[in-house]
Amino acid sequence: MTKAVFFDWFNTLAHYEPSRAELYQRAFGEFGFELGLNSIEYALMEADRYYFAENARSPVAKRSAEEQARVFARYPRTILARAGLSASDDLLWQVLELVFKRFEKVTFVLFDDVLPVLEGLKQKKLTTGLLTNIAADMSAVCHRLGVDAYLDFVVTSEEVGANKPAPPIFLAALKKAEVDASEAVHVGDQYELDVLGARGVGITAVLLDRNGSHPEVSDCPKIRRLSELPQYL
Repeated sequence: MTKAVFFDWFNTLAHYEPSRAELYQRAFGEFGFELGLNSIEYALMEADRYYFAENARSPVAKRSAEEQARVFARYPRTILARAGLSASDDLLWQVLELVFKRFEKVTFVLFDDVLPVLEGLKQKKLTTGLLTNIAADMSAVCHRLGVDAYLDFVVTSEEVGANKPAPPIFLAALKKAEVDASEAVHVGDQYELDVLGARGVGITAVLLDRNGSHPEVSDCPKIRRLSELPQYL
């Protein structure tokens, strides 16, 4: 019997406005590259997988500036490679600098299916929690977006000292929810981080695949919208 539901944050409950793909499209456009948003979005997902693997091996934020630059340069390089293009390291870094600068004005926006689903879970008296690798004060963000009224707690990687898919963040959520792993469900958009991470401590995992970008995944429940979640609780 499900007693608690945990959620990932980025691309599960909220997304950036403007999106990362839009920021990269505009930045590359200033250097004469005309790239489609869909192609950029898929390239970003590929680059994300590389970043997550690197971060799991050794936290990127704690590496040297040179090492961090190497990791982040993977994003613009992957975007161009998917389009069959290439550019100098200097140009890639200029694109990154533009994206980083404009990212300071980016804000989080909830997906339109989030609040109705969270409200439904609270009506069923299920405990709800947010689990995120974002190293930021999520309380202010959740309050601004009206999510805090539906969440019983938030667990960040900074708080537990480890990123998903490592066990600590999931174990901390179970402790705060006061439930056994068999009584919890975790929902997220990353197979390696969310599904394998939750499953690693015995939590049932549901993959949220909003864009149909994980056709290869068939070993766990998979949904396109949060409104489909109740059938797996």
